Amino acid sequence: MVRYIHQWLMANERPEYNVYRPLLDLTEAQPADVVMALLRVAPSCDRAAMAMWKSIMCSCKTAELAMLILLDVLGNWPEHSTSTSDGDCTAVLTLDATVVIWKILHVPCVPHVVTVYFPRLFAHLLFQVLSSTLHMPEVVHTFWKGCQQQHGLATNPNSFAEQTLKALLCQLHYKDVVVALEDKRAWDTLLCADTQHCAVGMLAREMCQESVALCSEIASSLLGLLSKDMPCWDLATMAFLVEILQCRACREWHERALDIMSKNLQSECRERHRLALRGLVLLGKNVSMAIRMWGLHTRLVELLRENDSDVVRMSIVRLSSLWPYNDSTISTPLALQLADMLLPLFDNDDSQVQLSSMSIFRELTIFSAGRIHTALKSHVRQSLLPLSFHCHDENQRVAEDSRATLRSSARYLQWKNLQEMLQEEQTWSCGMNLLAQDKSRAGENLRHALLYLDSPQESLRQAAIRFLGMAGQHLRGHKRQLRHICQALEDKAEDMSPATGSQALETAFLLRAVERASGSIWQKLQHHFCWARCKWPCLWGRGRLCCWSSEES
Repeated sequence: MVRYIHQWLMANERPEYNVYRPLLDLTEAQPADVVMALLRVAPSCDRAAMAMWKSIMCSCKTAELAMLILLDVLGNWPEHSTSTSDGDCTAVLTLDATVVIWKILHVPCVPHVVTVYFPRLFAHLLFQVLSSTLHMPEVVHTFWKGCQQQHGLATNPNSFAEQTLKALLCQLHYKDVVVALEDKRAWDTLLCADTQHCAVGMLAREMCQESVALCSEIASSLLGLLSKDMPCWDLATMAFLVEILQCRACREWHERALDIMSKNLQSECRERHRLALRGLVLLGKNVSMAIRMWGLHTRLVELLRENDSDVVRMSIVRLSSLWPYNDSTISTPLALQLADMLLPLFDNDDSQVQLSSMSIFRELTIFSAGRIHTALKSHVRQSLLPLSFHCHDENQRVAEDSRATLRSSARYLQWKNLQEMLQEEQTWSCGMNLLAQDKSRAGENLRHALLYLDSPQESLRQAAIRFLGMAGQHLRGHKRQLRHICQALEDKAEDMSPATGSQALETAFLLRAVERASGSIWQKLQHHFCWARCKWPCLWGRGRLCCWSSEES
């Protein structure tokens, strides 16, 4: 019957109305048979087929039934196989349905059913753009050549699917989204397999500005298509979900999103790491989601090894927010591995990374079980020097967290002198206490302190100079080490800060004197050091540098 109606319409340019009545009755009774038969009879949607589709889509009783079948076809790239009641099992290409949708979107009055099913239609068309970008079977290529000749369509199926998606947005009054993406060249990016997930993210951001609720419906439709075994598809879906999460859309699909992010966190792909971590950070704002994430802590610790600042930042931020929901201690090997990775992050350029790493380190020192205590001591001792320096950090929050972490480390090591100094806010004396309490690490501490001479922060450079000055008092007789320190300090004479340059030169002068001093002179120099620690800003104008210069000359 479908074939007969199509042939009759092809032979008559102006058919009478009553020819459509049997078509509508058939569609209402057997929607799947009619839709699939029409797609097989006229895959390229010729003039007669378009007349039949318009008739079906303009009837309230048949439009919805037909649209649901078309959506099923659209969701199966590259072809959809369904057996109709006459036993026909011929596969129908997904592009057949796309051509039908494209032509429907260009009629003067777009059927209301398109608006009703907009989220699903949007998701299916996006799916087809991504699918056709990766794979082009020969049967699709052959079919598309015929469509091009008949309708003058785009040269590639993926470009055509993208044009159909644009037409859908324009017809549903989202032309601003289309224009915004054109300005950002995102439509071109969508057609490239390596960058299409970035374009999907941009598309989601623009759509969120129009309607968050609508984007949430689209996200639900995208999740429904994730059973397709296509790597590009789940990456693009993840990019869309992450953008929606930032808009705080409804939470009905958050559990499914958590499963997707957790799965992709195990991947070896760096881009998947980034998207998964962004999603986890956003999902973690929900307490119930954060509690469920504790099982990911081992993987998050592993990601701290990545040579990617974004991955490290998001991993440490996510890890720090999981600790309040942890009811069990972590294993000894993992605790030691974590402590080893946290120490370098104290000096990270990103203050958020610094704060998060210090927060986790404090938790380790507070909640470590007895079996971890001895093994962790070495890491805690290594933390003291960078923490004592960052007590003078220009970022007030970092300075406060450094003091808090230093206090926690002092309690852990049971160093009462250091605890008393910190209680009295004598952070400038921490270096002296370190040198006195842990002489075995003096060489390592010196090497570490020298690195801070190149810090972009003046306060940290000055803290390093003070520490090196104090350390020099303990190196009498170690001429080689003293000379190395003096040389490093003298190299800072041209520091961008005159006060810091002066401080470095004065310290170098005093250390040179220590190298030459003996007996009672040594005692005088020790007193001189104690005085100098409190008077660095005043040294330039008191003639000490001139004295040193004349003596050297």
